[in-house]
Amino acid sequence: MKRFSIFLMLFSLITSEYLIAQSYPIVDTRQTEFYDNSSNISEPQASDLFYGQDANYSGNLPSYIENGDGTVTDNVTGLMWSQTTDLNGDGTINVYDKLSQAEAIAAADTFSLGGYDDWRLPSIKEQYSLILFNGTDPSGYTGSADGITPFIDNEIFGFGFGDEDNGERLIDAQYATTTNYVSTTMMGDETMFGVNFADGRIKGYPIGPMPGETEDKQFYVMFVRGNPEYGINDFVDNGEGTIIDNATGLMWMQDDSGEGMEWETALSYAEDYVYAGYADWRLPNAKELQSILDYSRSPATSSSAAIDPIFNTSQIIDEGDETNYPFYWTGTTHANMSLQPGGAAAYVCFGEALGFMEMPPESGTYNLLDVHGAGSQRSDPKTGDPADYPNGNGPQGDVIRIFNYVRLVRDVLTNIESSSTQSMQIILYPNPANENLNIQGHSLITKIEIINQLGQIILSMDNSSSSLQIDISQLDKGMYYIKSYSDNNISIDNFVKQ
Repeated sequence: MKRFSIFLMLFSLITSEYLIAQSYPIVDTRQTEFYDNSSNISEPQASDLFYGQDANYSGNLPSYIENGDGTVTDNVTGLMWSQTTDLNGDGTINVYDKLSQAEAIAAADTFSLGGYDDWRLPSIKEQYSLILFNGTDPSGYTGSADGITPFIDNEIFGFGFGDEDNGERLIDAQYATTTNYVSTTMMGDETMFGVNFADGRIKGYPIGPMPGETEDKQFYVMFVRGNPEYGINDFVDNGEGTIIDNATGLMWMQDDSGEGMEWETALSYAEDYVYAGYADWRLPNAKELQSILDYSRSPATSSSAAIDPIFNTSQIIDEGDETNYPFYWTGTTHANMSLQPGGAAAYVCFGEALGFMEMPPESGTYNLLDVHGAGSQRSDPKTGDPADYPNGNGPQGDVIRIFNYVRLVRDVLTNIESSSTQSMQIILYPNPANENLNIQGHSLITKIEIINQLGQIILSMDNSSSSLQIDISQLDKGMYYIKSYSDNNISIDNFVKQ
């Protein structure tokens, strides 16, 4: 049985309503269905096969407010969105609403909605915050979109699949972002990362014209405003093989698994892992794993994986006998409309997103190219033999590996309901602080504890006044937590020691 870590026990008294503010909170995937290697199953328990997948864990559940003025506020991220991609306002979302990336950036400069004029085209991390994995991938399907659940909340947001009436595929619902690939894809194409809410993927798309076209590639567009810190990591090396991201509240293993494995094995590997005194490591979901991508890096431009070098990343020899970096499993099933709806799981590319492109078409000659870019999110069969896919899979011949690597995660902060406690508002100043930290409460504070990032109580003191000053000059630089007691009230706040 998995035991609770020190940190989980420490925070077991926090009320479910109390959240420590984070600049980059990850919205849950809303995946509630459970899967084996091919189809739906009943909920697995801790001792069962396939335990530890996405649906076994829930995080910050999606929560939106429709503001009644064409805008939607995301209660988790603090971002505000334009509600619909119907940019021309004709009541139909189709090809005529699409813009090139350059047009979308220019349109954001003059866009006004809800009384705001500070709208912007989102980054890839901002746009990906809206993806939900209760959707079903209709790739290869050519019928009506009626009844198909996209990878976005289409009861809140105005969403449209690809415009089949005008020659598009059903899955042509790629959304523009400001995040360009620092390398190139295909045959040297300048590339933008976009989220496809029809098929549930991140891919790199050419900014210029597609083959045979004269105008730049067109995308659906949503605009965003607020929380300029969203998508910016704040990593801290704990010096023990773990990394905390203060922005998301997640702790990561600094090393990866060092070898590839099938999805079921990856789940077991994660659930059985014990390190640094913690036994609650797990396989990250797709959105958590995407959060640590560094889109300023790539194998071709930085000779590294697309991740901050604070992490250690295995090297592999790829399908073209070149040095590259792995794909990493997530616990998220990528449901599809095939006879095996649960047969694939999402992975994130920290190396090049390779594919076997048949060039010229129908020639039988295949070239291995970086077709989607390091930073993509795609999916692989959960089990099988990669040799069965000598030319990859799909229109771009995506390489099929199946034996993908693993980087484990755990929650630093957990909110657990307790009927015996209430939250209490306190004031910390200055914050950040250097020499002294002043603490003032709205009711009598009886006890104060300072806790470091590893959950260790490094200072505990009683108090008999409603305010006090603490000498923090001897603390190392970094973020700390303050646990304040007052009668039956408990409050958790944080501060930064400069």
